[in-house]
Amino acid sequence: MPVRVTDWDLRKLRVLRTLEELGTVRATAEALSMTPSAVSQQLSSLSQQVGVALLEAHGRRVRLTDAGHVVLRHTDVVLAQLERAEAELDGFARGEAGRVRVGTFATAIPGLVVPALNALRADHPGLRTRVHQAEAAEVYELLSAGEIDIGLSLAAQAPTSHDGRYDRTELLTDPLDVALPAQHRLATAPAPRMRDLAEEPWIYGAAGPWRDITLAACAQAGFVPEQAHVASDWRAILDMVAAGMGVALIPRLAAAGDTPGVTLRVPHSEQPRRHVVTAVRSGSGQRPQIALALRALANAAARLTNVQPKRT
Repeated sequence: MPVRVTDWDLRKLRVLRTLEELGTVRATAEALSMTPSAVSQQLSSLSQQVGVALLEAHGRRVRLTDAGHVVLRHTDVVLAQLERAEAELDGFARGEAGRVRVGTFATAIPGLVVPALNALRADHPGLRTRVHQAEAAEVYELLSAGEIDIGLSLAAQAPTSHDGRYDRTELLTDPLDVALPAQHRLATAPAPRMRDLAEEPWIYGAAGPWRDITLAACAQAGFVPEQAHVASDWRAILDMVAAGMGVALIPRLAAAGDTPGVTLRVPHSEQPRRHVVTAVRSGSGQRPQIALALRALANAAARLTNVQPKRT
């Protein structure tokens, strides 16, 4: 009957390896917390499975036969490979291996997501990360479809708190600063008043939360802004401001880079803000890889908390 290697018992192979090292059944039994009869039974059973004698008497001791040495040589290879497998799986268990996929709206990428994932990879080089840019409201569809593990969104675009599919945590309060042309009359004002910009041409989107935030901030200051230009891309808006085409409210995350010709100012009194949240599928935040990535995002957000707007 042919030998079926797949039927070998790893426990019996470890007994064989220990016997070769210690030389006696009694010493093997003590090392493995077994009885001598149990050791003998394990080795006898292994010989039957292999189909050849693995041990022979040598005085008061036993030693491996040539066939036993062949089995032992392959045993060492198998056990070493299993050790490597256990080490690799242990990395998954600690969150130091595997992958994390982050879905995020565009303005959070340069100032928040990139620093967070760079720090994560530096601390855990075996952990792979992937960024999926999406609209803030789209990340929930991606989470449901299993295409991302963490979604960055805005609180205003999140599902209701009664939706049990997701666990959400506020990550960052992102203030909106007034973007002025560098030569504007209020460019040097430490905190320009919104109502002093009532007669200025404004740049904002045709729809969406940014339009709503701009209109609400201006309404609070007592005026309706003249929409001189329609744009929703923050880089385009900043370029138009730099060209003297108007003023705008800009999320601080969106203005993380330098834009020559633009001065950013914190508006006087109540500053408009948007709230950035992280979302995961309910319960998945306890997975080690996801927990590490959430912590890295929280650390990156904390570093941004005290960052003041750049004047360029």
